[in-house]
Amino acid sequence: MKCDEIFAALAMLEKERGIRQDYMMERIVQALTTAYKKDHPGVDNVVVDVNETKRDLKMYVVKTVVEEVENPGSQLSVEEAKAISARYELGDEVRLPVDNIEFGRIAAGNGKQIIIQGLHEAESGMVYDEYNAKTHEILTGVVQRIDPRTGNASVRIGTDKEATDAVLTLSEQVKGETLVEGQHVKVYLVDVRRGTKGPQVMISRTHPGLVKRLFELEVPEIADGVVEICSVAREAGSRTKMAVLSNDPNVDPIGACVGQHGQRVNNIVNELRGEKIDIIKYSEKPEEYIAAALAPADVTDVWMADEGKACRVIVPDDQLSLAIGKEGQNARLAAKLVGYKIDIKPESFRGSAEEAAEAAAESPAKDAETAEAEE
Repeated sequence: MKCDEIFAALAMLEKERGIRQDYMMERIVQALTTAYKKDHPGVDNVVVDVNETKRDLKMYVVKTVVEEVENPGSQLSVEEAKAISARYELGDEVRLPVDNIEFGRIAAGNGKQIIIQGLHEAESGMVYDEYNAKTHEILTGVVQRIDPRTGNASVRIGTDKEATDAVLTLSEQVKGETLVEGQHVKVYLVDVRRGTKGPQVMISRTHPGLVKRLFELEVPEIADGVVEICSVAREAGSRTKMAVLSNDPNVDPIGACVGQHGQRVNNIVNELRGEKIDIIKYSEKPEEYIAAALAPADVTDVWMADEGKACRVIVPDDQLSLAIGKEGQNARLAAKLVGYKIDIKPESFRGSAEEAAEAAAESPAKDAETAEAEE
């Protein structure tokens, strides 16, 4: 049966939307065979031959030659097979062409629906592939709508046929940040999931990866691999701590991130609506790394625990509150950055601890003297 319209439609879809003709034709053939089986109970095997050169489709019902027919939809008697061709024997498969009129009715009834459904699935697959490859990257989107009930923002990301809508939930928005319709925002692509209504693109403005990617875009030394971001700890909208190291002894990693007159870091702070950023130098020595992480407080000493990732840090008495930070934020971010549990104590604690240790060491001798006197 000539199907010029179907082939022309598939060619147009490939040209305008990049959907392969063979993909769509597979969907059409699958749907046509399913529709025929539905209209003809008992039919098990249906084949559609596609001739792209002649723009022609032919449908066949395949039946097996048997001695006694139990299922006319999938079986053919020896006598019926011989009447078609004397070469057919018991057990052979015979292809019986479906009448063009009946095939045309099935194609007309299902063709448009098949193309629409296949188009939707193909575009969803393309969107999924497009954004799955961009996972953990920064994308720029336009706020389309703010849900007044939940506070969630609908953000349009991408352009042309790869554009899609993503939901920036209230929990992934920076606290204190107000989004408005039409606003351009940078978002971090966390994940892409397949859903019944198409791919679901999970985006965030609070993820630590957003800060990392912003520095990679702003600082050429990071993009080139000269400066490396080792760890990021963030409380979105308030403060971030970031540890960096340099693979070139002639390059200062902190200076590279800050930029001349603080221009580079200020650009990122502006993008994050004033979020404070502490940049510290990474060290493979835990004591040095932990001490640096507690900046801007000065650290006098770091005592590492014998087991586990824990330590005790000694700071000057007048800097205890600075080391802990408002509501414990500085200590909390430092611990998250270095991956250690940090117990912060003032200098006065060192003295009391040493006195307690000396007292404990002397107590056995005193006990012995007391015992002798009692005797």
